[in-house]
Amino acid sequence: MTQQINRIAIDIGGTFTDLAAVDGGTLELEKTSTTPANFADGVLTAVEKSALDPASLDQFVHGTTVVINAITERAGQETALLTTTGFRDVLDITRANRPDMFNYQYEKPEPFVPRRHRWEVDGRVDQAGSILTPLDEDGVREAAREMRAKGLDTIAVCYVHGYENPEHEQRTRELIEEEYPEAYVTLSHELTKEYREYERTNTTVLNSYVRPIADAYLDNLETQLDDRDLTGSKYAMKSNAGTASFAQARRTPVEMVESGPVGGVYGAAHVGEQIGTPDVISFDMGGTTAKASLVQDGNVTIDTDYWLESSPRDEGYPLKVPVVDIVEIGTGGGSIAWTDPGGSINVGPKSSGADPGPACYGRGGTKPTVTDANLLTGRLNSDYFLGGEMDLNVDAARDAVEPLADKFGTTVEEAAHGVLRVVNSSMSNALKQVSIRRGHDPRDFAMVASGGAGPLHAATLGRELGVDETIIPRAPGQFSAWGMLMTDVRKDFARTHVTSFEVSAIEEVTAAFADLEEDAYAAYEPEAEVDRGDVELERTVDLRYAGQEHTVNVPLTGDAVTPDAVCGTIKRFHKRHDQTYGFRLDDDVEVVNFRLTASVPMPKPEVTTVERNGCPEDAVKETRTVDFGTEGVHNTRVYERDAIPTTTPVTGPAVIEEPACTTLVHPDQAFDVDELGNIHIQ
Repeated sequence: MTQQINRIAIDIGGTFTDLAAVDGGTLELEKTSTTPANFADGVLTAVEKSALDPASLDQFVHGTTVVINAITERAGQETALLTTTGFRDVLDITRANRPDMFNYQYEKPEPFVPRRHRWEVDGRVDQAGSILTPLDEDGVREAAREMRAKGLDTIAVCYVHGYENPEHEQRTRELIEEEYPEAYVTLSHELTKEYREYERTNTTVLNSYVRPIADAYLDNLETQLDDRDLTGSKYAMKSNAGTASFAQARRTPVEMVESGPVGGVYGAAHVGEQIGTPDVISFDMGGTTAKASLVQDGNVTIDTDYWLESSPRDEGYPLKVPVVDIVEIGTGGGSIAWTDPGGSINVGPKSSGADPGPACYGRGGTKPTVTDANLLTGRLNSDYFLGGEMDLNVDAARDAVEPLADKFGTTVEEAAHGVLRVVNSSMSNALKQVSIRRGHDPRDFAMVASGGAGPLHAATLGRELGVDETIIPRAPGQFSAWGMLMTDVRKDFARTHVTSFEVSAIEEVTAAFADLEEDAYAAYEPEAEVDRGDVELERTVDLRYAGQEHTVNVPLTGDAVTPDAVCGTIKRFHKRHDQTYGFRLDDDVEVVNFRLTASVPMPKPEVTTVERNGCPEDAVKETRTVDFGTEGVHNTRVYERDAIPTTTPVTGPAVIEEPACTTLVHPDQAFDVDELGNIHIQ
């Protein structure tokens, strides 16, 4: 996998669909509107809009919102659940530790499978994998026939301790195929081999819920790409910052739940590596949402305790699959500003999306949005949006924001600043969630800001957070797609096996990892282009003090499990536990989960250096009046990004324009462009 290949990545966002490709060593970028009625149309439009020859492309990498949209919009397929006798109500029981303990009107989340669509069957496996009660095969057949009679062709199967011994789940699939061959069947052990019945069950259900939709979408997209001669290998971006073949993605679509945002996080990690700053905070603000994640020592944080739709008031829904640790909030460029009954301004989570879009797009939108506010304060150029492809309507933006101004008795510009202050406060809280609230000092990190709207707000947020510096990478408007070009094919494996973690347990630990390694190599066997020698392995363990509930994930370094490796891992555990929970103990240490990451490196696009001489004044396009709110109104120089000389300090205020993005620099800040083309705001 070391040869140079031509690779294309396309990321579907809530407002725009972004393309980044390496063709013959040249980086190609494109941006087009997302098409919510049929997402594949936006993908194909982006390919056709570019100058690429589809037949020359060896690989296609795709990040899509199809899965998360189906879940959040409750637009998935009606699903049936088959589970162990006595566990029919696990989706209703959930967890006792709810997020809002003193809310007497609290309601548990509505399960994705109503109780009438859940079936129980006899058969029991204990925690060690021993069969206590044989599977009731007649009961499985009867349940399958009843599901068929009700038209429930999407079936989730989750048996107690199925992660330890999947024999009953595997036999159940065979029986269902005999009775109901056209049904989609998801087995829990194929998604996760970790314990916790509620989380396992909900993960299996959600995979079943979105599987027919994802299957139809990927099949349709693959067919249309092939028809346009893009016949290279096709990969889907997964939530674990890796990729999987379309065939694998069809079977486990729930692994794509954060398909798009993780590309930006992975890209931020690579930017940090390139500039010698391995500790970065990734901030990505698009048209619909803003995402924040923390990268430490160059490593993207990934765990399997992910909760969808969770908030301080709602617990959400658990997913027991590997997901990059991202905090996502509903504030993007298209997020709508509104007032609550108490008279306060709120922004999001509802968005104007791609259709009709913000009022200034002139497509029929009438609600005030963040983009409208940025336009009214002079931060956006109405004649240079998307490089001049789209004209922004200032009067329409003013009309949209005017009701807010009238409500508060202010000018339209003051109301626009109110919207910006609210949205900046929300995004600042998200950035603090991934840093300060997890024991990290933001001053030790640089912030890498991306997304179509991110660089407009990055300098403000970076200053408030106190980061070392704020970095705007090249192609920030297509940065998630660019990050996908940097990804590898990756598969994650985990196994719950609670035992003591000490030198005397080396044989047991070695055996557990050996089993995972065989699973990893077997998973790659169907992929003809991957040799066993291409697969790189990383081992980690989830450790806890004996008797505790929660764990800390710690890497197990080296190629073998040795006494030194075990002792070093225990030392790192004590340190991480202290950082995470604020204390450490002298108690014995237990391992709960063994984890193995098996990745196949893919060729990466070369990052070319940039050398531009001259004076910053040569890059000035115009001088524009920009309203900085409490910092006053300033005549601000507007720079063309690709003309700014490298390694030359420039003082603010400044607006830096490029076709897919605008960067704002405050009056008391300065910036320069490094030799890789990144903007550094001090």
